[in-house]
Amino acid sequence: MSQSLSQVYVHATFSTKDHQPLIDKNIKNRIYEYLAGICKTLQCPALQIGGYNDHIHILFRLSKNITQAKLMEEVKKSSSKWIKTIDTKYKNFYWQDGYGIFSVNPSEIQIVTDYIKNQEEHHRNKTFREELIAFLKKYKVEYDERYLFT
Repeated sequence: MSQSLSQVYVHATFSTKDHQPLIDKNIKNRIYEYLAGICKTLQCPALQIGGYNDHIHILFRLSKNITQAKLMEEVKKSSSKWIKTIDTKYKNFYWQDGYGIFSVNPSEIQIVTDYIKNQEEHHRNKTFREELIAFLKKYKVEYDERYLFT
């Protein structure tokens, strides 16, 4: 085959450092737009971005030209630097070191999109910790809970 073809959809989620509720209604849409811009620049167009006050979800198409690790490093590093410039109250904004990233079957894109859109409602009954552990179990990811939220 003389072409390199790829169509890989991914759902990533990551938290603010120490799960601080810093993503408030004043900046959340601006953060989502900024994250979408980073993803686009890295040739990983975001299909949906959302979250709650202490974490983010991004559904995107992964480019064949970047690794998951490099993408997440760039997304988190660039957005963290930018968030600090919005207002002095965000001067100590940081993302948690790790992240969760999960493959998405193309037939389930709408399900994941709706899930991300409904984060506010979803988190009335479930914490980010419970949500992440459910994802890890669903995708059969081995983990040590001692290190999930440090």
